[in-house]
Amino acid sequence: MGAANALFQAMVLHRRDYGDTSLLLEVFALGRGRFPAIAKGARRPRQPLSALLQPFQPLWLGAVGRGEVLTLTRVEAAGPAIALQDDALLCGFYLNELLVRLLGREDPHDAVFALYHAALVALGAGASLDATLRRFELQLLDELGYGLALDVDAAGAPVVSGRQYRFQTGQLQSAHGEGEEGGIRVAGATLLALRSLGGGGVELTPSQRREARALLRALLEPHLGGKPLRTRELFRRWNRGEPASRVRSHPDH
Repeated sequence: MGAANALFQAMVLHRRDYGDTSLLLEVFALGRGRFPAIAKGARRPRQPLSALLQPFQPLWLGAVGRGEVLTLTRVEAAGPAIALQDDALLCGFYLNELLVRLLGREDPHDAVFALYHAALVALGAGASLDATLRRFELQLLDELGYGLALDVDAAGAPVVSGRQYRFQTGQLQSAHGEGEEGGIRVAGATLLALRSLGGGGVELTPSQRREARALLRALLEPHLGGKPLRTRELFRRWNRGEPASRVRSHPDH
């Protein structure tokens, strides 16, 4: 994939130790998509590469290889690292896991790369965590062809703010009574607020945050391969009051 001197913009989604001195990385890059790469010798003493090859650090990379796993040949910072703390840090890990689970390898998604970077910047700037995550989830699903129309129901009728709806079997249906079972119940006001998130400046109410979280989980679930997201366990550990240092050092991130 490319010549050794052809640099490309990239971000590290995941890293783990490989052998005695190297790192095995999951990389997301402009023009290339997601792919695995080895950084040989990156963990040797006094080697600066390990500090650079971290999640949330914009990079310029060079890589070579004919197989599935490439070898990095150049690593340069493409700007300062995006500083994420506490809940925002866990949200960043969540975005990374979504990309690893939903993006096919070597399938360029430059629009998703831009949306991902924008979401990280928003998290680092102290933007609403719920609004930032829901916006990214919706945009990611739209870009991958899995999006849901939020302004009309399955029958084509416009969503009404004061009406209740159910999301079931991949469709948004008008809810006709409290006794109806199955699916995810969501208010029309929540659906319309979610649709407006793309323009920014929308703040979800507590009830809308709960409904939006449940709806997006139901939308994402069929595309996650049947395995739970590890970052959801990180959120549970954090909410139980586990020290931030232990959460940040989770071996899967």
